Amino acid sequence: MSRPIRMFEIIQMLRQARAPTTAQAIADQLEVSKRTAYRDIAALQAMRVPIDGAAGVGYILRSGFDLPPINFGSEEIEAIIVGLALLRRTGDAGLQKAAERVANKIRAVLPDPQDVSFEVPPLRVSAWHQVPSSTADVSVLRKAIRDERKVLLVYEDADGVRSTRTVLPIAIVYYIGSIVLAAWCELRDDFRHFRIDRILSAQPRPDRFVGQGDGLRHDWCEIEGILGVP
Repeated sequence: MSRPIRMFEIIQMLRQARAPTTAQAIADQLEVSKRTAYRDIAALQAMRVPIDGAAGVGYILRSGFDLPPINFGSEEIEAIIVGLALLRRTGDAGLQKAAERVANKIRAVLPDPQDVSFEVPPLRVSAWHQVPSSTADVSVLRKAIRDERKVLLVYEDADGVRSTRTVLPIAIVYYIGSIVLAAWCELRDDFRHFRIDRILSAQPRPDRFVGQGDGLRHDWCEIEGILGVP
């Protein structure tokens, strides 16, 4: 998470808090060190964001501080509500938590949040899905794709045969009945697909493939016949 995004998140957390929030609580929420949280708070205070408090006591955001409003049309708001609700069908817990944070951010900066109901929306989306439960953390795989970092997989196929392989993860495909990782497999020297529910462990490696992700995705899309590839 970049520093500007962290600082925005801190403002949002303090806006929503009903009591002083400690640096440790902020650090835990943002998954950073307490020292980093202190530095970000100090940077916000230096930018004249009205944050009061001190180390060991907690921090509050004085009333009256507002971020610029976001202007959405009615159909744009409905698209956001439906899109966020559809994430429940993926079975991806990390994306579902992110969806809640997105809804909170939008609600916090809308000119009139009373006009929008994310809790009881008029457009309903069923949460039903057939995605099997998995021990693999999809958030780890999504981060490896963003970072262009190799991953060591322990995988069990449909026949129960286990294998260990190093892959270059390039995409995650959310089907109705499963989630699939698309990757370049160094063992097979080719593209392979791995069902998330059959991944027994996924360990990011120090090795990276920076600058190759887009090219690999382009080649994979061409092979798979995925539309949108020029």
